[in-house]
Amino acid sequence: MIRVRGRAALWFGCAILFIGPFSVRAGSPDFKFSRDTLAFENSTVFEYREGVARLRRNEPGKQQPRYTRRCFTMCRTVVQFRKFARFDPRAKPLNDEELARRVRLVTRNAVWRKPVPEAERTVIPGYTNLRQLSEKRGLMLQKNIGLGWPTYVRIGNYRMFYKHGKAYQERQHEMLNTALANGELFVAYLSDFPTLHINHAVLVYNRKPSKAGGNVERYNCYDPNHADGPRELVWFKDKQEFNFEKDQEFVGGYARVYQVYAHPLQ
Repeated sequence: MIRVRGRAALWFGCAILFIGPFSVRAGSPDFKFSRDTLAFENSTVFEYREGVARLRRNEPGKQQPRYTRRCFTMCRTVVQFRKFARFDPRAKPLNDEELARRVRLVTRNAVWRKPVPEAERTVIPGYTNLRQLSEKRGLMLQKNIGLGWPTYVRIGNYRMFYKHGKAYQERQHEMLNTALANGELFVAYLSDFPTLHINHAVLVYNRKPSKAGGNVERYNCYDPNHADGPRELVWFKDKQEFNFEKDQEFVGGYARVYQVYAHPLQ
C-alpha cells in the first residue's frame, strides 16, 4: 500500500508540474463558431484603408451592400438563439411567414434574461443549428432579427463619453472573466472615442489557454463583420488595456471595452 501511494503521489506531482503554469480555459463550454454564429456578414457603411473611413464607391455592375450597421443586432441574436431557441433537424422546414414569426419570438426576448429550459424554447424545425439556418434562409433572418438604428440610442452608450479610466477597464476585464467562468457569453462594445477608429460590437465566447501569472490574456470573439472565423481580443495586464485584432476596417491595437446586454441599462 505504501508503495502504491508513493507512485500515485509521484504521478500526481508530475501532473501538477505539467499543468500548473497554465490557466484553465474558460468560456461557454459548448459554443462552436462553425455552429452557433451567423453565416452572413454585417457590411460597413464606409470603406476603410488602414482604419481610415471614406465614402464607399460602387463598383460597376455591383450594388452597394445593404445589410449594414447590424453588429450589435447580430451579436444579440446569437445570444438569444443560444438562450431561447432549439433546432429540430428531423422536422420539415417552415415557410417564410411561419419561420419569420418564430424568429421574432426568439429575438423579442430580453437578451439579459436567463436561458429557458429546452421544453420552453421556440422550436426551429428543418435545420441543425443557427449557422445552417442563416446559410439557407439568411435574407429571411436579416429581415426579422431587428433593425440597426436603435443601437445608436441605447442607454448604455453614455459610457463612451467619460468612462475612460484604466480602473474601469480593469473592471470590465474582471466582468469578462467572470462571465466566461460562469459559462456565459460576453457582448463587448469596442470604442476608442473620440478618435473613432473603431465603433463596433463583438461577442466574446472563450479565453484561450495561457500561462498563469502572465501579462497577456487572449480571447476568441465572434465578429459580425467576419463570418469566416473568430477574431482575437487581447488584455494587457501591465497597461490595463484591451487591444483588438487588425483588419481592413480597423488599424488594430487599443480599444476600450464596455459590456452590453447584461442588464437593461447597458
